[in-house]
Amino acid sequence: MRTQRRSYEPGHQPKCLVIVDETAEWDRAVYYASRWAVRIGGGVVMLRVIEILDHNQQWLGVADVMRAEAQEIAETALDRASGRANGIAAITPERVIREGDPLQQIKDVIHQDVDIVMLVLAANEGPEGPGPIVTTMLRSIGAFPIPVMIVPGNLTDDEIDALS
Repeated sequence: MRTQRRSYEPGHQPKCLVIVDETAEWDRAVYYASRWAVRIGGGVVMLRVIEILDHNQQWLGVADVMRAEAQEIAETALDRASGRANGIAAITPERVIREGDPLQQIKDVIHQDVDIVMLVLAANEGPEGPGPIVTTMLRSIGAFPIPVMIVPGNLTDDEIDALS
């Protein structure tokens, strides 16, 4: 069942969701989302998904150490992305850290926040492909609960300004 979006109702604010990951193009998505938010008076939610690959490392606290390190890396990445958004548009984005399958976590965050109206991703322009999240999203985009904006990773700030 889809969750009804409420972002344009009284007491609500439209927001876009941006994924902050290890790819080089995350900055293009943050830039677009920040410009979009300031233009429409909306907000930005930044999501970092921690993928814990080996759940069998429970012995000797290895899994706990891995989880703590991943949490620290996630916080650092969100600090950097939030600072970038603030510098672009003087906004303070919401920050969310989730653990698990990235696509499922993206859908869960959207389901839980009825003000999210758009997912903003950036695509890598290189020969290795558009990036892991974009590639995964393309397989299920027809059934996705909100519009998805894919920003080309080679756009300059001025080009994104003209679009957002």
